[in-house]
Amino acid sequence: MQISPSVRAVQVPDESPMHPMYTNIYLVGRDQTLTVDSGEALDRYRWMLRGYLAATEKTEIALAAITHHHSDHSGNLRWASEVLKAEVVVHKKAVPLLRGKLPARDRVRTLDTDEVIDMGGGVRPRVLFAPGHSVDSVAYYLEDEGVLFTGDTLLGSSTTTVNELGPYRRSLQMLVELPNLKVICPGHGAIVHDPRERLQSLIAHRDMRERQILDVLDDRRPRTPWEIMLAVYPGLDTRLRRAATGNVEAHLRDLEQQGRVLIHAGKPRRPNPLKRAREVEHARHVQRTLHAAKALEAKEKREQLRLQESPPTAQWAVQPTYEIVGRAKD
Repeated sequence: MQISPSVRAVQVPDESPMHPMYTNIYLVGRDQTLTVDSGEALDRYRWMLRGYLAATEKTEIALAAITHHHSDHSGNLRWASEVLKAEVVVHKKAVPLLRGKLPARDRVRTLDTDEVIDMGGGVRPRVLFAPGHSVDSVAYYLEDEGVLFTGDTLLGSSTTTVNELGPYRRSLQMLVELPNLKVICPGHGAIVHDPRERLQSLIAHRDMRERQILDVLDDRRPRTPWEIMLAVYPGLDTRLRRAATGNVEAHLRDLEQQGRVLIHAGKPRRPNPLKRAREVEHARHVQRTLHAAKALEAKEKREQLRLQESPPTAQWAVQPTYEIVGRAKD
């Protein structure tokens, strides 16, 4: 999908309630190409990206960037480096959170806030630090074309999860003040063509949630974050309850820092060493099983290719032979 003269979107259908409609991968540039996010480490994202590149772009990826460290955005960084031969570019805040996901150090470039990535041909996206959804969230802004890439700071078809509310609100305000803003390319969901209105609506939405939480607590009866979530999110898809509780907790932490709510410390369950040991061993068993399954799948694929290269001796003790009818003998 063409977004602007220098920006294309590859929208991968997604059925997760956390990722409504699509997970988006963006291609930026003319002379050379930058990807903004590259999806999860799953075949469908890789097939979609490679297929789009082969059929539509007829180009190669020079740089692979991400908006934050979460695996549905960063899972293919090493793959992009090894298979697509791209150089990986990540904000310095993300580096310690990407352990095990990055290629060799000489294939990684660290970005700083307000740094400009020069893609040639006048295409120069700028790195904006926009924490809140995660501690390392960034946006990329192509000011000449008015295109903003927000990752999960703003989604196209729903609100997002918030880790720290104060930084999130400041990030939204910073983005709404950008000059020449025309379109937002979110990490998930539809492209946003009313960017300032949508950003303002998210600011208002967080203010509304704060008022709702305070209203629930107004009777002076202590409540848990889960109880508050049930009150302020009526009719919510039950698969989103834990995520919504996380947003409530972000509001409560912010209100506690302002001195507007009092938090009564909970009492964590005492860990059962034997149960914990069983859980750890079970998790290791699951990982070993998944690893073995992937190894078997890869071995089966190699075997199928090998069979294409070899005669069918397993099928025939003596293979049939053929000769031409009525061939003249010397």
